[in-house]
Amino acid sequence: MSVLTKLTTAEAKVFLRDPGAPAIVVGIPLALLLVFGLLPGVNEPDPEFGGHSVLATLIAPMAITILLAMLALTLFPTAMGTYREKGLLKRLSASPVSPSLLLAAQLLVNLAAAVVVVALIAGVGGLALGIPLPGNPGGFLLSLVLGAVALFSVGLLVAALAPTGRAASGIGSALFFPMLALGGVWVPKEKLPVFLQHVADVLPLGGTLNALRATWAGDAPELLQLGAMAVFAVVCSTIAARVFRWE
Repeated sequence: MSVLTKLTTAEAKVFLRDPGAPAIVVGIPLALLLVFGLLPGVNEPDPEFGGHSVLATLIAPMAITILLAMLALTLFPTAMGTYREKGLLKRLSASPVSPSLLLAAQLLVNLAAAVVVVALIAGVGGLALGIPLPGNPGGFLLSLVLGAVALFSVGLLVAALAPTGRAASGIGSALFFPMLALGGVWVPKEKLPVFLQHVADVLPLGGTLNALRATWAGDAPELLQLGAMAVFAVVCSTIAARVFRWE
């Protein structure tokens, strides 16, 4: 068994041992889906959403986007900040085990959690609420991967800068909630002023949400959204690599 496999297994056990993290990661997106999914009329065709239901083209993509943002902006950088605060990263840097392997293991565990919960959202949404699968599966997968990479790149930058777990949690929350407001979560993109619609498309959370919404409805994601996510991924990960400190 490789060192990365052992570290990933250990990090997965730590993740599952904390009852709060799995409950939040699984519970909030599914609760959001089910609470709104049981409201009358949300699964009926709506002219404001191109004849598609609000549930399929807004609520389900929103649940997935919030899931990715919670993992990327709060849980992942908080874990890395806590390890730095406890001196674990410094001790690993002096051992044959590279600290970068721990970073990779953390990313793998969080991405695995995201894949499981996305599958649950699609499965529960389809079986319990009758939500159809994304109409453009290729575009949906591309948007999902790019969105996850962009959001985790932002989280990596937070993890690179935050000296402690509490600081990482605070910075992540300070990014998370404004992105919800400006990304089309609290108010759908269609109801935002034109300027804020463009802002929603270029923020990683908003770009992810709106690309997932488009592809779930069977359309293609906008190039602006995909390009903005790619730029965030490259810029944030590059800066994080330059400023990341293991102690």
